[in-house]
Amino acid sequence: MAIDKAKAPRLDVDEFLTLAVSETPQELHAFFESFRSLYSRKLWHQLTNKLFEFFDHPLSKPYRVDVFNKFVRDFESRLNQLRLVEMGVKVSKEIDNPVTHLKFLTDLLERVDTEKSPEAHVLLLSSLAHAKLLYGDHEGTKNDIDAAWKVLDELSSVDPSVNAAYYGVAADYYKSKAEYAPYYKNSLLYLACIDPAKDLTAEERLLRAHDLGIAAFLGDTIYNFGELLMHPILDALDSTPYEWIKKLLFTFNEGNIGKFEALSPLFPKEPILQENYPFLRQKICLMALIESVFKRGAYDRTMSFQTIAEETHLPFDEVEHLVMKALSLKLIKGSLDQVDQKAQITWVQPRVLSREQIGQLAQRLAAWNTKLHKVEERIAPEVLVNS
Repeated sequence: MAIDKAKAPRLDVDEFLTLAVSETPQELHAFFESFRSLYSRKLWHQLTNKLFEFFDHPLSKPYRVDVFNKFVRDFESRLNQLRLVEMGVKVSKEIDNPVTHLKFLTDLLERVDTEKSPEAHVLLLSSLAHAKLLYGDHEGTKNDIDAAWKVLDELSSVDPSVNAAYYGVAADYYKSKAEYAPYYKNSLLYLACIDPAKDLTAEERLLRAHDLGIAAFLGDTIYNFGELLMHPILDALDSTPYEWIKKLLFTFNEGNIGKFEALSPLFPKEPILQENYPFLRQKICLMALIESVFKRGAYDRTMSFQTIAEETHLPFDEVEHLVMKALSLKLIKGSLDQVDQKAQITWVQPRVLSREQIGQLAQRLAAWNTKLHKVEERIAPEVLVNS
């Protein structure tokens, strides 16, 4: 729905630019002369680019808000609205007062037409949600995230910066609520919209990798770590005190209970993992079950409860519950024979394989190929005779 734009205040651009030259450092004077020239010639695209150069200049920080309010505001309707919002979001970060900060973004939102500039609207809503999150307004944050998604979900092609803004604030919101699965999903989508090596500092990459690892462990619906294991963000954990988290991720993916038990003494370093040890123990048992099924051939997937107990290091009387849990989570498909105490598995959830697992798969393919050749050798004479 289009929003009636607030009427722009009457601005004296010449007076502002003249005053700005007298009140700003000499290093910035050339910018204001360029502003005057480009404005008078109505070269809005070039003026937009020059404004971004100005806002990126370290000495411009104390003057950014005034330049936006007393200069850009005069011709903002003539600019590309997405670029205008990008500019406004950058400028808003210089406003320390929470009320003023939110009012600046809200006023700009009222002046952006959703129908004509849906991407600009989403970017601004996402930025407003982020500001509210910083100020502790979780309800307001969620409302803005939901409103942004309604617009974003209808768009077929979206600028990566807009997607990054939305998924970034959504991930931050779910992190603040300790909702691990939504955080994991939105955080990975955020990383897909940026270049972590360029757009994140080393500290930010380390924090993101750490948080994704914790979310993967504690997410009650996350049993496929493939996308994370393949992502270079995990390299940020190398040679740091958190390197063991990366090892633990691969341990879960392999369903290796022995390695899990070897790493468990490190859990007190992350109290939240120690607090959730029973859940993690059940999760590694489920992953071990998946691995055990995967290692078996397609015609060898009827497993006795005793075999499952040995593979998962569980007491015999807990096996049935584990298999039912795996079935309910759709990690496997099949049926239980409670009389004969067997589980017949017909399907196992696809996942990313380690080098060791790929090696096992290669051996199975080689064995299958050998059997195929034997069948070929046996029936070839009969085919030749019949032909």
